[in-house]
Amino acid sequence: MTHHYGYVAAITAALLFGISSTLNKLALRDVAPLVVAGSIYLTAGVVLMFIRYTRFGRKLLSRLEFKVKPQDSFSMRDVVVLVLVILFGSFLAPLLFMSGLDLTTAVNASLLLNTETLFTVLIALIVFKERASKMSMAGILLILLGAVVVSTENLGSIELSRGIVGNIMIILAGLCWALDNNLSRFLSLKRDLLLVTSLKALIGGSALLSLSALLGVSLNIPAKSLPYILTVGSLSIGFSLVLYLFALREIGAMRTGAIFSTSTLIGAFVAFLVLGESFTPTKAFFGVLMLFGVYLLSAESPTEGSYTR
Repeated sequence: MTHHYGYVAAITAALLFGISSTLNKLALRDVAPLVVAGSIYLTAGVVLMFIRYTRFGRKLLSRLEFKVKPQDSFSMRDVVVLVLVILFGSFLAPLLFMSGLDLTTAVNASLLLNTETLFTVLIALIVFKERASKMSMAGILLILLGAVVVSTENLGSIELSRGIVGNIMIILAGLCWALDNNLSRFLSLKRDLLLVTSLKALIGGSALLSLSALLGVSLNIPAKSLPYILTVGSLSIGFSLVLYLFALREIGAMRTGAIFSTSTLIGAFVAFLVLGESFTPTKAFFGVLMLFGVYLLSAESPTEGSYTR
């Protein structure tokens, strides 16, 4: 299986995750934010664990072939990494993001959440020594620039001096997700990606819902909100996580993280189609820049500016 499948997986993961913003907005009309976060992760875990024991699950894992010998067993290091991934990616990041969203403006939150991509790239470059050519870095910069513009409804309304505590929480959420992205590279080498992703989602979702109950947040989910939560959980979180891990294995955290941020473009376009939110010519232009950035990344030969594991 060539590296191009890694790029296809990253783009598909971004597409699945991109639709979640619109569906989450619909669910948030009647359900508390922390309950939405916990419910979608728990749904993802249940769906993936179920699929793992079906013929489809076995066929899916067989299609996600390895370029290197797969690892069947879990070492103590793998267990520690899984615990950290759950802590940072499935618990702290959603908790910080939802809490920060309540303390700052939606515009600030949309802008600052792009720090996840920036942190992911920096950690991959500095800590894990992934290598990038000038063309790759140009592609990443184009994607990040496009994400900032596309994810921010009105750049003129940014007021970072407002809701400073909330802003800091959003940035910390981005850092936690970036740590999750980079640590997950170790788990991506496992044969059973369905087990890894289901455990991550099950434990993280259960922890978030338990925290909601302890805080006295209503766990009630109206019937009309269930389709949104089930769709986001199974597709936008569940299968998106599996494809994200596969992309990590194939093309590294730096490229996967950058490409995954195109979910902001997909989210903005779906919101335009479903919710009637604005999709201006400016957003369309910077969206095209993002896609060109993805092209620059994917057009590079695997031997150029390559990555390490």
